[in-house]
Amino acid sequence: MKQCLLVLLLLLTSQMYAGDSQKVKDIKKLLKITGSVDLSLGAMDQIIESIKKVQPDIPQEFWDEFRKEVKGDDLIDMIVPIYDKYYSAQDVKDLIAFYNSPLGQKVSQTLPAISQESMAAGQAWGQKLGEKVVEKMKAKGYLKE
Repeated sequence: MKQCLLVLLLLLTSQMYAGDSQKVKDIKKLLKITGSVDLSLGAMDQIIESIKKVQPDIPQEFWDEFRKEVKGDDLIDMIVPIYDKYYSAQDVKDLIAFYNSPLGQKVSQTLPAISQESMAAGQAWGQKLGEKVVEKMKAKGYLKE
């Protein structure tokens, strides 16, 4: 009986993934079109450069070997189930169509700069809010100078 249930479960699981194979392919295509993985790898490279400045005694060979071990496909395999969870097969097709359009290509090209500038703006905003709350706390006597 247990063997029958196991075989049935394996068959159902394989049919689910077989049916979604085109969707998975489309999600991978979408990730490549948007450059998501390249952005993540670029961010990792920036982090490595920062570490190298703080830890100059670590030889370059270490970083070269480490970088060779990092595969974008590993990240894609981790991200695909997330996209699969939130987007239907048609959603993915529509997103591919969008990102293949002139506007979609512009979004892909400008999004890294927009994200970076938006983070800087958010940090400045947070700093101003922090200063404001400290001033108000001092004015109310909650903070002593």
